[in-house]
Amino acid sequence: MAGVMDSVNQRTQLVGQNRLELLLFRLAGNQLYGINVFKVKEVLQCPRLTTMPKLHPVVRGVAHIRGGTLPILDLNRATGGPGLDNLDTAFVIITEYNYKVQGFLVRSVERIVNMNWSEIHPPPKGTGRDHYLTAVTRVDNQMVEIIDVEKVLAEVVPTNEKISEGVINQETNAEAVSRRVLIVDDSSIARKQVSRCLQEVGVEIITLNDGRQALDWLKLQAEQGEDVSKTLLMMVSDIEMPEMDGYTLTAEIRNDPRLKDLHVMLHTSLSGVFNQAMVKKVGADDFLAKFKPDDLAQRVIDRLHAVRDQAE
Repeated sequence: MAGVMDSVNQRTQLVGQNRLELLLFRLAGNQLYGINVFKVKEVLQCPRLTTMPKLHPVVRGVAHIRGGTLPILDLNRATGGPGLDNLDTAFVIITEYNYKVQGFLVRSVERIVNMNWSEIHPPPKGTGRDHYLTAVTRVDNQMVEIIDVEKVLAEVVPTNEKISEGVINQETNAEAVSRRVLIVDDSSIARKQVSRCLQEVGVEIITLNDGRQALDWLKLQAEQGEDVSKTLLMMVSDIEMPEMDGYTLTAEIRNDPRLKDLHVMLHTSLSGVFNQAMVKKVGADDFLAKFKPDDLAQRVIDRLHAVRDQAE
């Protein structure tokens, strides 16, 4: 597996180029699946698993890896299929999402492919388990399905979505009235989480599913004479999205004189590998790793206060 992961060190070169690397793997059948290499820490032969009482059915057990104890989730079972068998020949993909590290049990790991986000598309309607898919693409004339891992994790390990008492007050709610925030994310679960959080703050929300949709929508507003930096409080965008990623979306916004002053915050589950320097490379104003409702609410409140102070 060391050979498969050799190119991981070059992944930072893809920032801002609308490119990604997918690690391809298989579950029970011949269907190919993909996961963004940015979220992969390690790939290894399935270690010995220890079962524990009261584990979620998707969690096949825990593994002791490099001094830590990680839950190992059966991706086939998580997406509605039977549990994988023959664990002796299976593999585990160690990943980091939203500050949490876990392993995904898969039957086999194939290779890494370098792709453009424009080649990644939303899943077609009515494709069986499409509610667990966030995107599809083709590699060597084969369909590759990209699983909505955030949905899987939300079902297995529910995230706290409540904002703590004291973060929002009546003054904040009053300031938020008539302020609009654009939310861009391809994961239906992530869109719902962010929407619920910002609705508690009191802002109006607009949700779109990928960077291409968002850029087209913003350009349309500009063509209609709207100054989006004034009519939108901010844009909260995921990074990993079909058609156009959040980095390219940000770069396109900065390169358009009509859009360039829009406040952009990138909000992503790529918590383990991205830092402020990478975000600033494409001109984003802010970065926040998912999903911390208090932190997200506070960033929006800070932006409300900044706009208020500018107006005074």
